[in-house]
Amino acid sequence: MIDYLKNSFDRLMLVEKHGQAIINLPNAITLLRIGIIPVLFFLLLDPGTMWSLIIAGLFIAAALTDLLDGYLARRYQIITNLGKFLDPIADKLIVNTAMILLIAINRIPAWVVALIIIRDFVVDGIRTIASSEGVIIEASKLGKRKTLCQIFAISALIIHYPFLGANAHLVGIVILYIALWLTVYSGSDYLIKFYRYTRTKK
Repeated sequence: MIDYLKNSFDRLMLVEKHGQAIINLPNAITLLRIGIIPVLFFLLLDPGTMWSLIIAGLFIAAALTDLLDGYLARRYQIITNLGKFLDPIADKLIVNTAMILLIAINRIPAWVVALIIIRDFVVDGIRTIASSEGVIIEASKLGKRKTLCQIFAISALIIHYPFLGANAHLVGIVILYIALWLTVYSGSDYLIKFYRYTRTKK
């Protein structure tokens, strides 16, 4: 099935560069993920149970397609510079947009969102500086777990209302604080690695 979709998409060849499609299937999936962001703005309307579930479903689908586009790019060896640029941006846009919009309807503490976003900026800055010096600081497992917890927390907070006998908002808040702990801990890990690198350089 995946092979059929990939081959069908390749025949479109939307943009070509040196005989290779720049807008390939993984990149198209990433762009589709970014396209879900405007739907999140319906959160500003403080949606009821049904719309909260629909928006949460789209958010979860966007998170799952992050796994799909990466898998396809690796399987078919069609990793492009555009894909490397878009993929991390898409993740941050979706997660950060959802969190900021949840602040507006009082479903998430603003200070938690601020800490998470600031941490991401700091870590991105550290990795950029290190990369300019020829040092690659790999994404840590803690960072990946933090992102996973954020996705679960945001999904539950978007649902908000009781779901399958559980208090979705309470579940989301609990997972959010776990994500916050992982955010601070993994951020500290990046700072320590960068500090050790600067000491070694001297």
